[in-house]
Amino acid sequence: MNPAQQANRDQVALWNEASGRAWVEMQGPLDTMLAPFGALLIEHGLSQQPRRVLDVGCGWGATTFAAARRVGPGGSCVGVDVSAPLLELAEKRARAERIDNVSFVRADAQTHAFEPNDFDAVISRFGVMFFDDPTAAFININRAARRGAVLSFVAWRSPAENSFMTTAGRAAAPLLPSLRPPDPNAPGQFAFADADKVRRILESSGWSSIETRSTDIAVSVAQRDLLEYVTKLGPVGIALADVDEPTRTRTVAAVHAAFAPFIRDGAARFNAAVWLVRARA
Repeated sequence: MNPAQQANRDQVALWNEASGRAWVEMQGPLDTMLAPFGALLIEHGLSQQPRRVLDVGCGWGATTFAAARRVGPGGSCVGVDVSAPLLELAEKRARAERIDNVSFVRADAQTHAFEPNDFDAVISRFGVMFFDDPTAAFININRAARRGAVLSFVAWRSPAENSFMTTAGRAAAPLLPSLRPPDPNAPGQFAFADADKVRRILESSGWSSIETRSTDIAVSVAQRDLLEYVTKLGPVGIALADVDEPTRTRTVAAVHAAFAPFIRDGAARFNAAVWLVRARA
């Protein structure tokens, strides 16, 4: 196996199996929940009217489509992701919505042989925290960017600042022995929680003019979608796939009860604490 094939093997497997399928199933509610982050990213990442945009960890293409609309028919946007199920959905959506200035590449942005100096903007909505070697990944992305190109991405701040995102894990942990607290140094949702770490990674991979802006966004998930959301996605969803039915029933009940404090007016409402990061190639 060559180095490119070895990189991010666990993440590639995860997003082509359980997590990829779950995100496809939950696309509608997730699109609604994540829309404010995409709007923030497009506003700040594409303010200089780029013509060619790379969307890293594009998933089913919501931010890719938004970027393509922003640059217009004279520009283009390329979405890259490791997940075949998510990219299949992205391509179907592009055809259905007749968005012609997008294309998608199934590849790992850490190792993919991008055309050098090809993009004048790079964006990512929660797609850059999963590299096993983030410095190598951002070096590779930097090679694909033109000199002066703007990199903009949104990443989660700390678990302590995102209690909604950790509620399911805390509630399920006593019932699921396989569930472990996330390792802050491992690839995952909170891998970029430390802004100083993010700056060091970007500096060492050749990016400059680095800005990390602390941003809070009010987010909601419809109450009718909440239980499916918290029991299908993330570590709890993965752990529940391998338990017996009585354990699953007890765990789902405990998780459901734990989210009661977030429910108001038919939705779970919470504060999302993120970093908006910008840098230049």
